[in-house]
Amino acid sequence: MRVGLLQLNVGDDPAANLTTTRALFDDAVAQGAEFVLTPEVTNCLSFDRSYQRGVLRPEPQDPTLAGLRDAARTHGIWVLIGSLALRTADPDGRFANRSFLIDPEGRIAARYDKIHMFDVTVSEAEIYRESAGYRPGGRATLARTPWGDLGMTICYDLRFPQLYRRLGQAGADMLAIPAAFTATTGRAHWEVLLRARAIETGAFVLAPAQTGAHAVTAERTLHTHGHSMIVSPWGEIVLDAGTEPGAYVADIDLGAVAATRARIPSLTAEPAWKGP
Repeated sequence: MRVGLLQLNVGDDPAANLTTTRALFDDAVAQGAEFVLTPEVTNCLSFDRSYQRGVLRPEPQDPTLAGLRDAARTHGIWVLIGSLALRTADPDGRFANRSFLIDPEGRIAARYDKIHMFDVTVSEAEIYRESAGYRPGGRATLARTPWGDLGMTICYDLRFPQLYRRLGQAGADMLAIPAAFTATTGRAHWEVLLRARAIETGAFVLAPAQTGAHAVTAERTLHTHGHSMIVSPWGEIVLDAGTEPGAYVADIDLGAVAATRARIPSLTAEPAWKGP
């Protein structure tokens, strides 16, 4: 199968972001992509919660979701919207960080709400509290595609290997890890964690990412790492997009999943130890 990863540099204007995303989507299709994936927060990247309440929409009214469903239907291909920031009916006003798998008819085949919130203190000057604006999901998602089963995750989930082991044991042939990884943590951990998740599960990792400098408020600029990647079940880097926005395409052979798991059957091994 031929996979297309869109590497984006979104701002806080959903309409402008959609225009750019559709153009890169068309580029990926022109390169022969049968399955196109976008990064986390494809529609809007902002830390200003009051601003977000003004521009974000609930799922049924979100224009990015509608636009990419139309793109899937127009081109007759599968699409993974890495995630959208969406308004919810939660009493505390928090948003959802939600991923969508779209089929070639433009229908929503699966949804996944990010489970693990990015609540970290990278340094005194770099503090994130995702849970202040977003409410976490509570269920993992394994979705069927024509090529194999897809485990749907988002960004910070990457640091929780037990989620990926469960998805692998449930039959995931591919793991989607769309992200807006910070430049600081990305330089240190992005590649090694993606390769680890692929090796541990014997699955392909498909990881479209945000890249570059994002002026998310008047006072703050977020720098994301880029380097959208495809990693094989053996841990080999099939594609590394570097740091420029664009549509990046590569071929993968899902037969490698069964072959790799047969060589190293760690997913089916029972623990040989007891502990706390």
